[in-house]
Amino acid sequence: MPTIDIALSLTPAACLAHYEGRAGVVHTRSLDGRSVQFPAEALRRVVARDGVNGVFRLYFSPEGRFEGILRLSS
Repeated sequence: MPTIDIALSLTPAACLAHYEGRAGVVHTRSLDGRSVQFPAEALRRVVARDGVNGVFRLYFSPEGRFEGILRLSS
């Protein structure tokens, strides 16, 4: 299963926009510089009171579909 590591730093307000559906996709860069996008609903699994902060591993199917997110560090 392909993986991509990313660093995210989102404020609670930014997370709320994703949570409420005003933003359906998260666009970011991987730690190695690749452009990455994944469904905003994935943030629900990792959001905390202070937003989303840390390094995460994204898991994708061989076809490139998002499958999961795991926090690696804060």
